[in-house]
Amino acid sequence: MTRTREWNVHLDLSEDNGTTKAEAVLDTGSGKLTGHGVARCNPQDVDIPTIGDELAASRAMKDVAGQLMRAADHEMEAVGAGPTKGPISKPYAWTDVTS
Repeated sequence: MTRTREWNVHLDLSEDNGTTKAEAVLDTGSGKLTGHGVARCNPQDVDIPTIGDELAASRAMKDVAGQLMRAADHEMEAVGAGPTKGPISKPYAWTDVTS
């Protein structure tokens, strides 16, 4: 069975006085998840706005990713396929393929 879906992410960034805030909204077509991220420039560091944007945006998207993983975990548990209670095994990653 072939299945194709398109999910959209909208990311808003705002910066004020050395603090960058990000809001990421994942629209799956059937629901939305919203994540938030903040980055603050240390007063002793050079203010490079792009770095604040990248940090805040990545933190907002990480927030959305965590929410998405929790939703998947709950749905798997509801059908009896969720993780067992106790230690969680190491996730499969690209490094496992190349080792």
